[in-house]
Amino acid sequence: MSKTSSAPTIDEYLRQRLMPVEGAIPQIPGIEMFGVSVPAGTVGGDLFEYINFQQRYDIGARIERAKRLAVEYLEPLPPGSPIRNSVDDHVEWLQARSDYSPEMETEYRFARSSEQLRVAEDLKELYSTAGILIVDAEGHGIISAKIASTVHDTFQALMLTELDRYGRTTPRLFENLNLRLAQSRTARNALGMSETEQAREIATMVYGEVHPDGAFRFANFGHPPPLVFSAKCSRLLPIHDDHMAQFLSLGLQLPADHPDRRRYFSMNLRNRRIFTEDIAEITLINPGDILVLYTDGVYDGSDAEGRQALEAILQRHQQDSARTICDAIMEYALLQDEGLRLEGNEDLIDDKTVFVVKRT
Repeated sequence: MSKTSSAPTIDEYLRQRLMPVEGAIPQIPGIEMFGVSVPAGTVGGDLFEYINFQQRYDIGARIERAKRLAVEYLEPLPPGSPIRNSVDDHVEWLQARSDYSPEMETEYRFARSSEQLRVAEDLKELYSTAGILIVDAEGHGIISAKIASTVHDTFQALMLTELDRYGRTTPRLFENLNLRLAQSRTARNALGMSETEQAREIATMVYGEVHPDGAFRFANFGHPPPLVFSAKCSRLLPIHDDHMAQFLSLGLQLPADHPDRRRYFSMNLRNRRIFTEDIAEITLINPGDILVLYTDGVYDGSDAEGRQALEAILQRHQQDSARTICDAIMEYALLQDEGLRLEGNEDLIDDKTVFVVKRT
């Protein structure tokens, strides 16, 4: 009788599902990318994932569906026929109103048809686009891993809705994800918690999309700012905060105009919801330019000595592949951990994630 392998423990399961899959690395002409994540213990609160649109979604089938719907939405429903789609359903509601006119149906059908034509156009861009998701849940351990897993699963579910509705990622995804991590007043009351208790599920997140022209468009929720290394200058470039919108960690701040804002706790209210212009953009202009994303277990984004050390690593390895650069930065970060252990500060060791994009 063959020996069957035992089922993985919850720690092992969470560690495996939060780790990047190398086989999912997107291939974009002129762009190299590689990332790695190392938990502080058996499992951690860092999550890193490639969003390989071509591999994860059938883009061609989605484009054909959008084109088919664009035609179908224009066609009036034959008398006695069952409802075919959401447009037919809404037209039926319109027809039941006392102020209905045939022009209302025509205009509505045209508007919804044109939306699908735009969806088909926007979906085509996904053939040459790669998404990168990095999450850092507060703390490290199984609870942090569970929070990171919640962000991951919610993100993926919302992405399906985004592609169905828009054919691309929109700020609506981030607002809904932010709300998912916000603390519900009802849930707190049910658990007997007070407003002063630290019961929030806190996580920072950066999600960005890489394009063949070297552009990296991203949303940042409480995450350390990216590092940009110029091959021409052989140094890290300064990034001005006024050119890059950054929001509080997920769940901490709701927009003042959100209809559910009174059902959740919020540190304060943001003036408005996130718009497209709030999505930051960094462009790797020249061959050899490098973008580095990381979690605070590697670098907190503010320490001058740490910045100089990372700049020196990039200078030494600027001719190397994205993978070699990524490994060199992680090696540096793990070496810092050895120093903390020797000093008796093991509790300061955190999960680590590094992601590198290089324009070739």
